[in-house]
Amino acid sequence: MIPTQHHEHGIHTIDAGYLRPGLASIHLIARAGHAALIDTGTQHSVPHILATLAELGLGPEAVDYVIATHVHLDHAGAAGALLACCPNARLVVHPKGARHLINPAKLIAGATAVYGEVLFRKLYGEIVPAPAERVIEADDGHVIDFHGRALTFIDTPGHARHHFCIHDALSNSIFTGDTFGISYREFDVDGRPFIFPTTTPVQFEPEALHASIDRLLALKPTAAYLTHYGRVTGLPTLAGELHKLIDEFTRLTCAVVEEGVARHGALKSAIERCLFDAARAHGCAMSEERMRELLAGDVELNAQGLLVWRDRPPAP
Repeated sequence: MIPTQHHEHGIHTIDAGYLRPGLASIHLIARAGHAALIDTGTQHSVPHILATLAELGLGPEAVDYVIATHVHLDHAGAAGALLACCPNARLVVHPKGARHLINPAKLIAGATAVYGEVLFRKLYGEIVPAPAERVIEADDGHVIDFHGRALTFIDTPGHARHHFCIHDALSNSIFTGDTFGISYREFDVDGRPFIFPTTTPVQFEPEALHASIDRLLALKPTAAYLTHYGRVTGLPTLAGELHKLIDEFTRLTCAVVEEGVARHGALKSAIERCLFDAARAHGCAMSEERMRELLAGDVELNAQGLLVWRDRPPAP
C-alpha cells in the first residue's frame, strides 16, 4: 500500500490496494467536515477509505457522496458496500451505468466469466447492490453543490459509454477515471509523468475518446486526478501524448488484422513495443523486464478492447 497522499484544496489520494501498490486509487474531497469519494476501488478497499476518513477526523457518516466515474469494478466495485457503511451517502453514477450498480448481476457474471469464481472473489470481494432510492443519475452538465464547492459532471465516452468526469471548481481540477489515460508513478522522469490511453473492452471508441480528451482540456484545468494513478499536471502535453497513442494503437490494430496473423498475440506484442518505445522516448531508464511486469495487465486488456473495436459492425 502507498500511504495516502494529501494535496491542496482538501483532496486526498488513497491507494485502493488493487493488485499492487500504485495501480488504482480513490480520491477523497474533504470540505467543511464532509467528504465526497470519487471512485471506490473494491470491497477490499473499504477499510483503507475508513482509515483515511479517521485520519482526517471524519467518520463514515461524514460521507455525502460516493461517485463512480464508470461502472468497471476497479472503479465502482465497492459502491454498494460504501453506501452500507456510510449512512448519509448517496451514489452518483452515469445514467447508462446506474442500473448495473443497483442490480450488479451482469457485472458479477461478466467478471466471473473472465476470472473464475475464486479469483473474482479474491480481486473484488462481494459486490453489494446499491439501493435505488440512494442513487443520483448525473447527466451531462449536472452540478452538485458540495458545501459551496461546485462539482460539475461531464459526459466523456470513449473508454466507456457510461463514463463521466468531474470538474471541481475550487481547485480547477478534473477527476478523470480512465478517460485521461493511465500514468503510473514508477514511470515518472524528473517529475514528468508518462501517460498512455486505456482501450479496455468493450466500448472503446477512438473518435469519442479524442473528443472527450479535448473537451476536458478546454476547461483549462490545472491538474487531473487519475484513478490509475493520482495527480498529474502539464495536461496539454499529456493530452498530446494520449492523442498520438490512441491513433497509433488503432493503426497497429488495423495492421495486425489485415496481416491475418494470430491477432491477439501479435497485437499484444505490438502494443507492448509501442509503449516501451514511448517510455524510452520519455526518458525512462527502467528495464524492459520491469516495464513488462508493470504493464502486462494493461497490454492484455488494451489488446482485447482494440480487437472488439475493430470487429464491431459499423453503425447503421
